[in-house]
Amino acid sequence: VQLQASGGGLVQPGGSLRLSCAVSGITLDYYSITWFRQVPGKEREEVLCISPSESFTIYTDSVRDRFTISRDNAKNVVYLQMNSLTPEDTAVYYCATDLLSWCYSRYSPHSVERKHWGQGTQVTVSS
Repeated sequence: VQLQASGGGLVQPGGSLRLSCAVSGITLDYYSITWFRQVPGKEREEVLCISPSESFTIYTDSVRDRFTISRDNAKNVVYLQMNSLTPEDTAVYYCATDLLSWCYSRYSPHSVERKHWGQGTQVTVSS
């Protein structure tokens, strides 16, 4: 299984970016994919997960109504559309999967470790 995140870059506050997570080695149709982010010196943060049925789980309240997760199974790609970006969104963004067909509930304690990770893409929000 390989995941490759891309689409990061430098954007001004209030701007938008769309990250892509290209997945290979599996049939994406059956699995959930989660986006994480991490700032140096801080713990990895779960952001959003999308299930095979395209239901999604938001783990970080600060991205609600600004970030959207979607998937294109035909292309084996999961997207993270990020709007109204703020400097607090600056981080390395990763996509990952446990090869499960559901997303962990935000209300149930669970590990932020996943079996398979992409290499990360840097998002910097700065004027």
